[in-house]
Amino acid sequence: MTEQRVVLNLDEAGVAVDLPRLDHAQDVVQDVAYRPVDFRDDDLPSALERSAAWLRKAEQWLGEPVDVMAIHLDYDDSGDAPYFEVKLLCNDEDLAGAPIAIREQQRRASP
Repeated sequence: MTEQRVVLNLDEAGVAVDLPRLDHAQDVVQDVAYRPVDFRDDDLPSALERSAAWLRKAEQWLGEPVDVMAIHLDYDDSGDAPYFEVKLLCNDEDLAGAPIAIREQQRRASP
């Protein structure tokens, strides 16, 4: 049995170089097996809207739904800078573009 390797084009963070980038400076893709993608704002609807917009773009790029394991909401209403944080816990392989690479590999292998 021959093992076929899938080659992924990843950036220094380990996500696909073509993954839609986060538009806001306070949003971040974290580094874990299921990566939290954070959207932080002092306004909850804005953080939710940005997370939904990014998820739509990521699913369009991926060509299938992104595997989101959980959605976590955190907030801090103390002090001078209250914030809301929406975290989408996303599959690492989806953020790396593995489904795209697999489809491309299958396309090349098809006669």
